Amino acid sequence: MNQKIYIFLVFALLLFSLLSPAQQQRFPKPEFESGYVQPDPETPEPRAGAMEVVDLLVLLAVLSLVTYFALKKRSRSGILWTSVFTLAYFGFYRNGCICSIGAIQNVTLTFFDTTYQISVTALMFFLIPLIFTLFFGRTFCAGACPLGAIQDLVIIKPLPMPRWLRNTLGIFPYIYLGLAILYAATGTDFIICRYDPFVGIFRMDAPFHMVVLGISFLLMGMFIARPYCRFLCPYGVLLSWMSRFSKMHLSITPSKCIHCKLCATSCPFDAIDPPTEEKVVKSSRTGVKRFILYALLIPVWVVAGVFVGAKAHVWLSKAHPDIYLAELLIEHPELKNDPDNLDIQTFLASGKTMDTLVEEARAKRAEFLIGSRILGGFIGLVIGLALLNQVVYRRNEDYTPDRGDCFSCGRCMDYCPVEK
Repeated sequence: MNQKIYIFLVFALLLFSLLSPAQQQRFPKPEFESGYVQPDPETPEPRAGAMEVVDLLVLLAVLSLVTYFALKKRSRSGILWTSVFTLAYFGFYRNGCICSIGAIQNVTLTFFDTTYQISVTALMFFLIPLIFTLFFGRTFCAGACPLGAIQDLVIIKPLPMPRWLRNTLGIFPYIYLGLAILYAATGTDFIICRYDPFVGIFRMDAPFHMVVLGISFLLMGMFIARPYCRFLCPYGVLLSWMSRFSKMHLSITPSKCIHCKLCATSCPFDAIDPPTEEKVVKSSRTGVKRFILYALLIPVWVVAGVFVGAKAHVWLSKAHPDIYLAELLIEHPELKNDPDNLDIQTFLASGKTMDTLVEEARAKRAEFLIGSRILGGFIGLVIGLALLNQVVYRRNEDYTPDRGDCFSCGRCMDYCPVEK
């Protein structure tokens, strides 16, 4: 019943986007009687409303195909070729935009800025992959995300990583997610889009340092499979949460596992959990004291995170343009006479006084204090739960994909000799 409700909501929103006036002009062009002809704009116009619907339909089609290949057809080649199409369409043709990962910031800004209204397209690109993941696992990562597709194609010789290192690096996506929400909520910047390592490759146009960053990720990805997806992607945090509760999920074997161990090292992302050994189960019974200790330490981690966040809010707030400009003019008042500084000249031309700028910067810094405390507490909670997870043992009967970490790429299925 719940599945039918979700599907109805998705298609209701799609129908709304079709019927809404996507390109209605709020302010009509002025009429001139002097014979003046308005020149054509140099900046391309936004994508037409009908084409935005096409993007949504392509996303739905790709997600449906990948889900079918992963869960029903059990075809790695089908997933692979779908991801190639995704890379060509959403990557190079659509230039990596619109992006489900970057839509996190649009959704956040909608909640904190009453003057900002998210488009239906951005909202659907944010929600649809999450809904699919809740039912079918991370099939979006498998073949519907261009950032994942470009990394997946360069995997040559993936190296296994120690569990402790993977768990440590796995905290960074939570930090990145928290920072992205903080900067979007305060109207500072969309850092996910600004520091997207692959958008410069998709658009064939990027600053030199971003080109180096993108190439570095691809070179690293030859040996450390999907480094951005595993250790940086903020949207992956949300997908991992949804996937853990998925009703259906990719399985290595189509029927009963025969414990042949052929799939044990088949996953380049170290996302296969082996059967639980009996000695591990017995040792877990003696680890109750450690579990209680780590559980009691979680509030301590949260409080410590709040304290660190409060201390860091001044440094974090310097990225906001108003705070940066106010501090610059206070420390270097002589720069008011610098005609080459566009930020200062724009401020002077706005008619605002220095007192007004300082007051706005002070109010914005107060927002950062609250946001940084919440961010610090969130990171402290993540660290506490990550440590607690180290002493929690789950009994596995077979070799099974870890529902949170598995990208549903289907590589492991080819190693299983069991027939359906």
